[in-house]
Amino acid sequence: MSFDLIVWALAPDAAAEDVRAAHGRCRQGHHTEGRPAPRISSFYRAITAGYPDRPGPDTPWAVTPLHVATDHVEMNLTESCADEVLLDIERLAAEHGLMLLDPQDGSVYPPPTRVSG
Repeated sequence: MSFDLIVWALAPDAAAEDVRAAHGRCRQGHHTEGRPAPRISSFYRAITAGYPDRPGPDTPWAVTPLHVATDHVEMNLTESCADEVLLDIERLAAEHGLMLLDPQDGSVYPPPTRVSG
């Protein structure tokens, strides 16, 4: 059994409902054509630098390669995925200004608000 996490590159003012709506459109087959957004490409390169998206005995990925679209990266993780991988996904999502969706329960985690000072 696997579980999924999806990072989304939406507008800075996007709300959790926007992420869930975008995910719903994706599941219905409505996709934006074109190249991945720079934030998506950067996240993908960063996460696969530490966890290559190819089959292997130590991979955290239940499905490879990862699904990369213009505005999101879907990651299907193995049931035995280490907590460190999840923490890295959260950290990299925040670093790249991406919202993180747990489609199993619909939870959305926005990137932390930057504090200027």
